[in-house]
Amino acid sequence: MPDTAAGNEQLMERLDGHTRTFETLFAEYFDSLGGALDTPPFSRFTPECLGLLRELSLRGGKRIRVVILNEAARLVTGEPVPGLEHAALSLELLHTHGLVHDDLIDDSPTRRGGPSTYYAYRDRFPQHPRTALALTVLAGDLALALSLRVLLDSKAEPPVRQAMIEAQTRAAAETITGQIADLERDLTAGPPDPEVLYQVDDFKSARYSLLAPLELGLLAAGEQPGCHVGELRRYARLVGICAQMRDDYLDLFGDEEETGKPTGTDLRDGKRSHVVAALLSSLDGAERSVVEACLGDASCTDERIAVVREIAEERGVAGRLRAEMRDFAEQAALVAAGWRSRWQGEAVAFFELLPYWSVQRSR
Repeated sequence: MPDTAAGNEQLMERLDGHTRTFETLFAEYFDSLGGALDTPPFSRFTPECLGLLRELSLRGGKRIRVVILNEAARLVTGEPVPGLEHAALSLELLHTHGLVHDDLIDDSPTRRGGPSTYYAYRDRFPQHPRTALALTVLAGDLALALSLRVLLDSKAEPPVRQAMIEAQTRAAAETITGQIADLERDLTAGPPDPEVLYQVDDFKSARYSLLAPLELGLLAAGEQPGCHVGELRRYARLVGICAQMRDDYLDLFGDEEETGKPTGTDLRDGKRSHVVAALLSSLDGAERSVVEACLGDASCTDERIAVVREIAEERGVAGRLRAEMRDFAEQAALVAAGWRSRWQGEAVAFFELLPYWSVQRSR
């Protein structure tokens, strides 16, 4: 991996700049939503639902989709591009939809330092668990509907707006099928085939977190992403794999103070993550039994998780995962480098650096 320290500093500046601008836009969107959304006048639950979506959406996050969207437009032009603001809102509302449903599926009590939407409803309706469950599902559904509805208000030209809606609808559908495949993967006995893991990464994460913002940004800037669909999909898939592998890696090897999450969650939840798959494929005998005993055990202690971590480090599993991440990052950077003959160099440099950042981040 090349020395990317200076490049990463520039990338972080761009991340911070796009993020600050978007946070203001997102808050303004939710502030105006109550008057723009037609709801039954008597309903108290609907404003409460919108309030929970607002709270979750504005409670931080890397906003990497917004950054990719803006940098994709900069591949084509450095001028202001109509339609980017609504596309950014659409991307993050789709992400909110995913967060709400993920926390329900995983029975997660917290998200981004606060209560998950599911647990907020459980606290609101302690005597009506089915109501809490139903309202959580509907809150996620509403976020999905809003992510498409907001594109209808885009300032882009009608053909561009239609193409953006089509791209985002595809991304939403493919992400949901990826979530289904993710659950299927975790019910498979033994370590999953690596290609299965990569396909889940592609559908569950890469399609909406990377490919969709790339396509929306290019469309808004007047480019036709369909002319470059093969390389865009390849880039998105490779970076999506990098990002998911890093998430899985940090779940066991990360610093809790930096990640803001307890370590070993994937093991306790029985998830066949990249790390778990590598452990099951690399170990046998007593060491494998230690891992299998933790897998799916919600009561697994921090001490037992620490033992698994130590085994993984001693047997070289951690090092092999880092090497594999670097390999995917290098492949993705090479794909982006091929764009230099076609698109603007500064934005291309961002996409060359992004894969390396994704495998170096600490949270």
